[in-house]
Amino acid sequence: MELTVLVDNNTLIDRYFYGEPGLSFLINDGGKKILFDTGYSDAFLKNASRMGIKLLDIDHLVLSHGHLDHTWGLDPLIRTYTEARIEGILHSKPILTAHPQAFCTKHMEGIGEIGTMLSVEKISEHFQIQLSREPVWLTQDLVFLGEIPRKFDFEGKESIGTTMSEHRVIVDHLIDDTALAYRTQRGLVIITGCSHSGICNITEYAREVCREDRVIDIIGGLHLLDPSREQLDGTLEYMGRLVPEELHACHCTDLRSKIELAKVVNLREVGVGLNLKY
Repeated sequence: MELTVLVDNNTLIDRYFYGEPGLSFLINDGGKKILFDTGYSDAFLKNASRMGIKLLDIDHLVLSHGHLDHTWGLDPLIRTYTEARIEGILHSKPILTAHPQAFCTKHMEGIGEIGTMLSVEKISEHFQIQLSREPVWLTQDLVFLGEIPRKFDFEGKESIGTTMSEHRVIVDHLIDDTALAYRTQRGLVIITGCSHSGICNITEYAREVCREDRVIDIIGGLHLLDPSREQLDGTLEYMGRLVPEELHACHCTDLRSKIELAKVVNLREVGVGLNLKY
């Protein structure tokens, strides 16, 4: 499996790409191309172009959750595929996989809509839709985890704004937040978007779904933004026991959290242009 960072808050030093407060990864596994999140704008398309990466032949499009910094790139992606159809350019029709609530309206007071701008009905005109609360295997070794059970009481409790559920406005605890897990011979690679459901909860569920206790890497946003002492200490204790070979914390992980994490794990740098092979 090969993973390339197309969008992150940061770019690698001396790499001339666009950064934004969003996330998008391209994964290649077993001849399949999986686009994980689309960031906030068309930056992931511009960066892919600069890297010589084509995105008209992706097999799967996966959304980690429904927030704007992970889904608003859907609009320029749809435009790209529509223009390919107009010009007769060869292209695929990706399968879009997400939690059923990823497309629910999400609001934040004083800001307004912070969720996906496009409805399932609109997107289904362009991509095949696969919504699931249960794990879905995208390739032989790469799994979409679906809804994450919230086991630990120190994380996954935060709410952000409101959302619609069964035609009711409720506090949004981001139950649509999910992740990917990849099986290697040496252990798991956990691939996250924002980890609103909790990085320890995600990792525990990935180990259960994949029936593998070893974890060699975690890459993605850990949602450690000015975390409470309880959450940070709980995460540090968990990671100290887990001892992954590497940890690639990015996107929504602040400097204080990275400094603390570096004391218990092998923390690695992340930015647009990073390429990892497992």
